[in-house]
Amino acid sequence: MEIEVLEKKDHALLSRIEVSFKVKHPNESTPKRNEVRAGLAERMDVKNGCIVIDNMKAVFGRSETIGLAKIYKSDENAKAIEHKHILMRNNLISAEREKSKPKKGIK
Repeated sequence: MEIEVLEKKDHALLSRIEVSFKVKHPNESTPKRNEVRAGLAERMDVKNGCIVIDNMKAVFGRSETIGLAKIYKSDENAKAIEHKHILMRNNLISAEREKSKPKKGIK
């Protein structure tokens, strides 16, 4: 798996850097988010917990995946700014069990 950074944008107000990337994975399946986060953390020299992958899309007919990641200054900034479902998707927080609410029905 080879990760290529296509574009970097610095957002000082949100304390993050947005990175467009391309992952080349010949003779392999589409990489998992955790694998890509680890590769980006190594390439960008940051902690794995500070990276949030926003989206990834495999290119049809090619062994490439294109995506967008956000690299925060700290994991606390990521947890304060990102939506809960995005944090759960990136394994930065654990899924909380929601109590089932009684359904309102016709009596």
